[in-house]
Amino acid sequence: MQVPVRQGLPRVSGGAPWPPVEVAEVPEPKGGAAAHSAQAEDPAPNPAHSAAAEYVTVTLRRGLPRTPGGQPWPAAETAQVPAPKISAQAEAPAPEADHSAAAEYVTVPLRRGLPRTPGGQPWPAAETAQVPAPNFSAQAEAPAPDADYSPAAEPAAPAESTESAAHVAPAAPATPAAAAGSTAKRAGGGTEASKSTPHSTKPWIWGGILVVLAAIGVLAARWFVGTDTGADFIARYSGAQPLPESAPEGFPAWLTWSHFFNMFLMAMIIKTGLTQRREKKPEAYWAPRSRPREKISVNLWLHVVLDVAWVVLGAIFYVLLFTTGQWVRIVPTSWETFPNAVSAGIQYLSLDWPNENPWVFYNSLQELSYFLVVFVASPLAIISGARMSPLWPKQWNFISMRVARALHFPTMLFFVLFVIIHVALVFTTGVRGNLNAMFAATDDPTGWTGTILFVIAIAVIAGGWALARPMFVAPIAARTGNVTQR
Repeated sequence: MQVPVRQGLPRVSGGAPWPPVEVAEVPEPKGGAAAHSAQAEDPAPNPAHSAAAEYVTVTLRRGLPRTPGGQPWPAAETAQVPAPKISAQAEAPAPEADHSAAAEYVTVPLRRGLPRTPGGQPWPAAETAQVPAPNFSAQAEAPAPDADYSPAAEPAAPAESTESAAHVAPAAPATPAAAAGSTAKRAGGGTEASKSTPHSTKPWIWGGILVVLAAIGVLAARWFVGTDTGADFIARYSGAQPLPESAPEGFPAWLTWSHFFNMFLMAMIIKTGLTQRREKKPEAYWAPRSRPREKISVNLWLHVVLDVAWVVLGAIFYVLLFTTGQWVRIVPTSWETFPNAVSAGIQYLSLDWPNENPWVFYNSLQELSYFLVVFVASPLAIISGARMSPLWPKQWNFISMRVARALHFPTMLFFVLFVIIHVALVFTTGVRGNLNAMFAATDDPTGWTGTILFVIAIAVIAGGWALARPMFVAPIAARTGNVTQR
């Protein structure tokens, strides 16, 4: 008899699908065509043996077209396959046992992907499918009346039923075996709610601990400042930044626009990085056209592109920072910077902000913070991220992947902590003056220009977060490589 042959991709570029034949001859069912026909016309008294000669229609999974603009492949949507052979014991159970569940089917939802053609419907077209219901043993379905569902007497049958139910969608009806398993878990004290309770209360516990530590720190700082030793220390080291006489004053225009782009790229990098960290099954993949097998998720592609843009911005920032002399404002030039930074930290902690005028000078704690961000954390993030990216040459083994992973995530947490503290201080130390200096490059403490530009910047960042999804990123990624669903 003739059956269709599944053809794959061509072996050579521009060639025909392989193998070249579309149909093949296979042996007739056991007993020959005559026997197969006789069984169909005059079945034996026991219908259990006729199932081997029956065929059922199944839906074929169709892929992308083999040629541009062609039809999905294979062309056929259905195929005839032999029906599953069921033993006589399964078909004719004993009168006292009810095994009808083995022949039942349940409806499960199908996972639908992107359309095969622009403007088409999600594929596959069907939203649900019929699958055989899980087969549970008689012991699991009908436990003995005096069964003790304590942990010591829990039967082994529910383990088999759990394994079978793992292949059924949540829409499948609950079975007595599953109920028996849950009863056993409740008797043993291991309910789902009790397992999830520590995870739900853990953030509250850590939040309470942080609040208590902050309160202790504030009280300790205020006590120290009230002592003679603390007062003398604050008087000697006010917290101001020691600057050379040649230090520039104010913020140039290039610093304001680089601040905005840095803020936007950092927010997008953190967003895509967190998505990549918890992403288990990506919605779409990207691969370079020259190496189609080296696939990465579309989200990781966006993360890498943003990283490259951030590195380019950082290179421009470094050049302008040193050519305009602005580097002296974020690089310590005196050893007195360190005791002044301690003094500024104590004053912040005592809720008595140190004197500062960012248009002219930072306090020493700000100077050290900016130095760590620009010259320590940023290079660490770039190097560790580059080592983890697919662009890293495989022959470069001087940095291990384990070290890169151990550095990359804590560095991201440092950036998040810095941004939170930075924004909090901007809003608590003269918000309009700070925003005018950072976004409008002007020393105006009461104007609204910087505030308006800041609101626009936040709207742009929020839009970027909303658009950083595969459905929007995939068309852009497709211009630089191949985008597929698997």
